[in-house]
Amino acid sequence: MPGRREYTYEAMFLISQATAADLGSAVDHIKEILSRGHAEVLAMRKWDDRRLAYEIDGQKRGLYILTYFKAPNDQLSHIERDCNLSEKVLRVLILRADHLSLEEIQAADARKELDAEIRLRGTQPVPAAGAAPAEAGAAGEPAPANA
Repeated sequence: MPGRREYTYEAMFLISQATAADLGSAVDHIKEILSRGHAEVLAMRKWDDRRLAYEIDGQKRGLYILTYFKAPNDQLSHIERDCNLSEKVLRVLILRADHLSLEEIQAADARKELDAEIRLRGTQPVPAAGAAPAEAGAAGEPAPANA
């Protein structure tokens, strides 16, 4: 029986459009699943938002998130089980990434861009709803010349 070894894995997570609307929560959920499996995230990036070939749980579109991580081989079944039980993850595919070097994995890392998109998505609705009336009032005060 083989002992406990740590390998590098490549995982493609498919999340629904409804879940992707709160991208920060979806990314945190994926990180939580991996941390429960004692995995160390090496790289993560938003891969693509696509129309699905067939409906999955009534969803016609989905967002793919590509993740590279290191984890003990005996924890992989727990990670896959958590993904299958998750309501946020529609599908997951996990493969060994022995064919990639650490430099190639680090080159695929786009966590900074992902964090920037999460911040952008998180801040866009708030100013549009809350700051628009204040800006209109502030713009209207200095210029009462339209009367």
